[in-house]
This record gives sequence, C-alpha cells and structure tokens, in this order.
Amino acid sequence: MTHSDSDPRWRPETVLAHAGRPPEATLGAVNPPVYHVSTVLSPDVATLRGKDKMAGDHMVYGRYGTPTVFALEETVARLEGGVRCTATCSGLSAIAGTLLAVLKAGDHLLMVDSVYFPTRSFCDKVLAGFGVETTYYAPDITPDELAALIRPETRLLFTELPGSLTFEMQDLPALAEVARERGVKVAIDNTWGTPLYFKPFEKGADISIQAGTKYIVGHSDAMLGTITTADEALGRRIKETVALFGYSVGSDEAYLALRGLRTLSVRLARHHQTGLALAEWLEGRPEVARVLHPALPSDPGHALWKRDFSGACGLFGVVLKAVDEAKADAMLDRLTLFGLGFSWGGYESLAIPTYGGSIVRTVRPWQAEGPTLRLHAGLEDPADLIADLEQGLACLAG
Repeated sequence: MTHSDSDPRWRPETVLAHAGRPPEATLGAVNPPVYHVSTVLSPDVATLRGKDKMAGDHMVYGRYGTPTVFALEETVARLEGGVRCTATCSGLSAIAGTLLAVLKAGDHLLMVDSVYFPTRSFCDKVLAGFGVETTYYAPDITPDELAALIRPETRLLFTELPGSLTFEMQDLPALAEVARERGVKVAIDNTWGTPLYFKPFEKGADISIQAGTKYIVGHSDAMLGTITTADEALGRRIKETVALFGYSVGSDEAYLALRGLRTLSVRLARHHQTGLALAEWLEGRPEVARVLHPALPSDPGHALWKRDFSGACGLFGVVLKAVDEAKADAMLDRLTLFGLGFSWGGYESLAIPTYGGSIVRTVRPWQAEGPTLRLHAGLEDPADLIADLEQGLACLAG
C-alpha cells in the first residue's frame, strides 16, 4: 500500500502522520524532498502538449505546483474531508483566489461583518473595482434575514467562525441550508477552528479556506494559504484562478507547512488548554469587563461552539473596563512573554491592541466597555503567562 492510497477510515491524527508522503516515490525518505523548480522538461513534444496544468499531481511548470506542494495539498484535502486543495502564498491570497474564482462583474457577495479586515479591504477596494457588489451582514443574522438579502445575482456567502477580533459565532448549518436552496455557494475562513476542531463540509460549506501561516505552519516562519473544495470542478476552477493570478506557494514554504502539519494535533491541544486557562483567569480579574472566547460558558456563542466544534485554538479577545487608552498601551508595553506582533498560531504568545478604530463594522457599530485586546496563547507554561498578564494589568490600577 502506498500513502497516496491511504485508508479513508483513518482518523485525523493518523492522516496528519501519513498523508502526502509516499516513500516509494522518494527513495524511502520519510519526508518529501523540497523541489526547487521553475522549468520542467518533457521527453517529447507530444508529452509537452498533453500535460494538464490543473491536474495537481505532476509537474508542468513551477507556478502550477511541485511534488512538495502536491504532497501538502493532498494532506490538507484529506484532513478537511474535501476532494481538492490548492495551496497559495498567504492566507489573504487564498481568500482573494477564492473570491476571484467564484465572482465576476455583476455578481453579488454576502460577507460577514466581523470578517478579517484585509478581506474587507479586498472586497471594498478590489472587488468593487471589478464590478462585484458586497453586502455585509451581521454575524448573528437569522436564516430568514439572510434569505431576504439573497438576490438573483448573489453567488457567494462568506462566513468566518468565530469572527475576527470580536469572536462572534455563526450558525453555519442553518445559513448554509438557506444558501444552498437558492444556489449560492458557501465559503468559510476556517483558520481558527482548523480541520481538527471544525468540519466545514459536514456543516454545509462548499469551500474551506485557511491561513496556513497560522496553525498549519505553526512556527511563525512561513507564509501560506490553502483552499479546499468538496467539488472537483469548483476546485479546478480555483486552482486555475490561483495560477493565473500568480498566487503560487514555493516548495520551501510547502515543506515547512508539511513539517508543521505532522504535529498539529498535539500543538493545537496545548493551545486549546492554555488559551482556555488564560481566558478563565482573565474573567475573574477586576480590570476585565468580559472575555471574548466561544469556549467559555459565559460567551454568547458558546452553545453554537459546543454544538459544532470539538475544540478551540489559542486565540481570543479581552474587553477591559473603561480606562484611558494610554494605560492600555502601557499594559501591553509591560508584557514580556507576550510579543507585540501581528499573526498568530505559532509557538509563541502574542498580544495586539484592537482599540483605536481597529474594529470596523458596517451593519452596526461594535460596542465595548473599554479598550479591547487580542491575545494568542502560545506553548509556554500557562502559569508563566498568567504571571506576565498579572504584572501587565497592574498598570491599569489607579
């Protein structure tokens, strides 16, 4: 048996360890080699002309993929329960590639109002220029309210569970049912849940997008995106669009992503445990108004999270009680274990301010009692992270 013919009954942890690495094709090497390639030679003209650029299982030209990239795509597709995965050079390129593949001039897009801000910018600045209209909808929209927003020209419903920065949940199965009845495709940004903790195709999605930069890579050393579909024709269309826009991923990044995937299960379990421990501790702090974490019983989206997810990652939000933003800045500056930097999903803990206009809404304004923060719980000892937060919060006194 080859790894390409792996057992469909394998559980996710086994898929992580074995998919995408056929040793019979790599001289027995456990890991697929890194193919550095642009030009690919053919033995004759007939072979050259007959190559299918979108096949995704043989080399035609570096932009269409290498065996290293194909191994990554095979592994992610198996993990997500899809039929085809396309790897891209960043999470945003995966989002852009999806939108550009599905939408054309005159089409209408429904985009969740709590979406990752670069996605909003792409819709407002790029899609609008291409003649695609975007309507933002509240993350807590009901199926009836969604149905009222769908037009004859609506082609895609874009979801994100939970919402970026503010962590609202969405009832994807209910919304997807409404979309499916009207011929509208459903896409989800599944970076937070990952395929281990949320199964998008089982919940009604047609397209699952991940910023592989985060938990797939896991070590803050590579940019990557993935797009997985449950439909072969749609997957080929996305693959072609990604190649035409030049959003290809390099073999070095693909290798780092494969290396990260092998330990995703054990890393994610630690991120879940530490993130929840920090969230619970912060809930009891006098400086904190509320914690934005769907796995907390106090969170408005907890029931949906408990129904649809099997775990949580290390990313969540914190709303401080009313305090001058200069004090919130000082609190963040005082942290020593939480680095001040964008991205998340790596082994290190991170913190960023999300006040001062960072949270943008179209449907209705975001209301908070005080400054808001986003924290990512890394793989450090939880007690040390709590001690760091405690000494940082001391800046807010007085």
